[in-house]
Amino acid sequence: MTGSFEKQLAKDEKAGDYPYIRPKDAATLLILDRDGSGDVRLLMGRRHMRHTFMPGKFVFPGGRVDPADSRVANVLPYHPDVQARLSKGLKKVKTEARVRAFALAAIRETYEEAGLFIGQKGNGTSQRLGTGFEAFMERGIQPDLGGLRMIARAVTPTKRPRRFDTRFFSVWADAIADRLPDGKGPSGELEDCAWLTLEEAREKELPLITTKILADLESRLETDPDLSPDTPVPYYYFRNGAFVRDLL
Repeated sequence: MTGSFEKQLAKDEKAGDYPYIRPKDAATLLILDRDGSGDVRLLMGRRHMRHTFMPGKFVFPGGRVDPADSRVANVLPYHPDVQARLSKGLKKVKTEARVRAFALAAIRETYEEAGLFIGQKGNGTSQRLGTGFEAFMERGIQPDLGGLRMIARAVTPTKRPRRFDTRFFSVWADAIADRLPDGKGPSGELEDCAWLTLEEAREKELPLITTKILADLESRLETDPDLSPDTPVPYYYFRNGAFVRDLL
């Protein structure tokens, strides 16, 4: 991590002085697609200005893990290496259901915010999936975690009004089983959804951690273009007044 990035994060950290809040599990999904020239594009959207959290910022689809996400079991599983990496460093609940819920939250939020269904058609129609996945059932789509790769994990610093322990996933666009016709999700939380090159994405108004995740992704694609499931990934958190970057 560069010194200037650390300084900016530290400066941002001092913006508030809120009581300690335990971070909530969250997940986001970077959907990647290679165009005809070989460039990678990814889906991003602008958060509505009515939001109190990061209004107007361009982000990847995602959000907080809901309790119901851990109760959805009729899904195609993770690659074992991805599941093992997601299981590292967990505190309190360490069940497979919680680990599965990270990806399911990202998939559910991607539908709600961008109108895209990540999964396989023709599977999972004999068993109810659960709350938040009714539209998947209607289309006979079974959520598929097998193509997801972990890109990073980041915990919001202390002294913030909202804190999240976020898992950043990626998946290639061929995992999209269906999409809503208007190109928007039913929640209306993301506007101006677009497929951007990494260079175009960097020109948008981004949260600071998103800028870092994009840089990490670009570096990884240079050495690991297929995003191997066994590649170590960065884990960012705040300790003793500074951000720390470990590997998982």
